[in-house]
Amino acid sequence: MRLGRAAGVTDTGRRRLRNEDAFVCEPPLFAVTDGMGGARAGEIAAELAATALEEGAGQTRGMDALVALVEEANRRIWQRSVEDPRTTGMGAVATVALVDEVGGTVAIGHVGDSRGYLLRDGAIEQLTRDHSLVAELVESGVLTPEEAVHHPQRSAITRALGTEPEVEVDAFTVDGRPGDVFLLCSDGLSAMVADEALTSTIEAERGDLERAADALVAAANARGGEDNITVVLFELLEAAEGVAEEAAAPAAAEGPAPPSAAEPASLPAEGEPPVTEGDSPPQEAEAAPPDATRHGAGPGGRIAALLLLAALLAIAILALYTGINR
Repeated sequence: MRLGRAAGVTDTGRRRLRNEDAFVCEPPLFAVTDGMGGARAGEIAAELAATALEEGAGQTRGMDALVALVEEANRRIWQRSVEDPRTTGMGAVATVALVDEVGGTVAIGHVGDSRGYLLRDGAIEQLTRDHSLVAELVESGVLTPEEAVHHPQRSAITRALGTEPEVEVDAFTVDGRPGDVFLLCSDGLSAMVADEALTSTIEAERGDLERAADALVAAANARGGEDNITVVLFELLEAAEGVAEEAAAPAAAEGPAPPSAAEPASLPAEGEPPVTEGDSPPQEAEAAPPDATRHGAGPGGRIAALLLLAALLAIAILALYTGINR
């Protein structure tokens, strides 16, 4: 298994003046963070979380390390809120994915109501569980999913980074398959675009994940764009995919290989002149560089052959003349 293309984009949306979202797209680590808090505090919290995750992207391996990285993001936000009274109460939500190409798995770390999705075989699945009041009410049966969409407390978060000195991180792994596309997003997308529309939008731009990410943002804005919108997409491929294609491309450009000693050249069709060792197809002669070595005699060889033929002819005439005079 190996990582294929990846793309990330964030947008302010149509109702907000500032963008309090951030994202990380540093393979093999991907993340979306969404800030919460008054004034500019939400923006600060999101950036602190994204910076902590980005700094650890190259060294993080395995589930435990991923959890520790999210906990470090929590520590930085908490410490800043303690030291700076202007940011008191700020926090952020985050969804993080770490790809293990050797093991063929994707580890997910999650806190809050940003989301992680898996698109496989044309169907989308929400991988993460929202840490929100309405999600708990839906799970308990108090609300239906349809009622939760319009509930006045739908933005109330029950777990976030930086609001406490320690945080509980939801962590799990997903076995990847070739062709899988993972979507990480803030609630500015998931609250505005239904799962079916997420699927159709990504599938329509499957060949270009950057265009797919832009299309998802456009879809959220078309439905109102009530919050900041952040999207990260990445795909999984076969480990050998692309290698064989790269090896085959030069071979095709070089044309058919000459017959080996074990495989004699094919015979010419009936009525066609036989191809001898000294003959070269016109297209190969044109493609060869000027100093290329070719089979057959050069100009000097042909002159020597003509001189030898003339000498033999003179000897024959002399012998004939001598015989007649006898």
